[in-house]
Amino acid sequence: MAEYQNIFTQVQVQGKPEWGMATENAEQERTRKAGFSTLIGWIGNAQLGPVWLGWTGMVSIAAGILALNIIGLNMLAQVGWSIPEFIRQLFWLALEPPSPEYGLRMPPLNEGGWYIIASFFLLISVMSWWARTYLLAMEHKMGKHVFWAFGSAIWLFLVLGLFRPILMGSWSEAVPYGIFPHLDWTTAFSIRYGNLYYNPFHALSIVFLYGSVLLFAMHGATILAVTRYGGDRELEQIIDRGTATERAALFWRWTMGFNATMEGIHRWAWWFAVLTPITGGIGILLTGTVVDNWFIWAQEHHFAPMYDGSYGYEAYGSYETFIGQEN
Repeated sequence: MAEYQNIFTQVQVQGKPEWGMATENAEQERTRKAGFSTLIGWIGNAQLGPVWLGWTGMVSIAAGILALNIIGLNMLAQVGWSIPEFIRQLFWLALEPPSPEYGLRMPPLNEGGWYIIASFFLLISVMSWWARTYLLAMEHKMGKHVFWAFGSAIWLFLVLGLFRPILMGSWSEAVPYGIFPHLDWTTAFSIRYGNLYYNPFHALSIVFLYGSVLLFAMHGATILAVTRYGGDRELEQIIDRGTATERAALFWRWTMGFNATMEGIHRWAWWFAVLTPITGGIGILLTGTVVDNWFIWAQEHHFAPMYDGSYGYEAYGSYETFIGQEN
């Protein structure tokens, strides 16, 4: 049976819920119920709950709901409070930041004020959740790796919506809330500052992004490939190496000439993933504050080619002359 077990044929054992280790504040801050979900069991542990809330969790959820409601109600107002239109146009609707003339002042509600209020509650929600990851790690006497990994994503979030707008002197520099409007902002941002692809920190961010994808895919595929030998029980494999670990290590030594350890692959993946938003945030923060045109900057630093007009239609003096010569 184990020979044919894979991600789609997992054996789900359900008994009494596992309540976990007893910790100092467990009784006061954990939820009281736990159950099982066969559907969720296909992609993770089948048990749902208990959940550790604490004051940080409650603040985060309350502030997040407030922010989402402000954003959603503003979008609903834009379509005349029509639910069908809201659903139909959802991907195009947005809550936009204030216009440039307000600078860093608080604008009227319908001219960007709701955006500032929603951003305030969203900031509280995210930072409270971040604090929650730290306190929960302390509760379980864990390392703070999740806390710092989440912090790297929050760095990029703060650069886009707080640090850079303050340095630029206007809340109008912030990113709108919306799906396609957010993508449009990214495109316009790149065009405005001479093509973000010439930003070296953007390039580094893409390197770490693609590297993360490769490392996670390699690791996930390797462990799934040896689950039939117990490879998914990684802790036991570290303490008491078995045939799963040996096969996985041998595969990569034969493929690449070396292999990461059971601990090392997680350290590689953690660093690659964390450095993606860190380098991306640095690149965004420098844009407009230090560098006004990344293409010109790249030319000056011999990162992009210099065009002297010696080829193409510029060599003919005008586009019309070039077309005439070609014909």
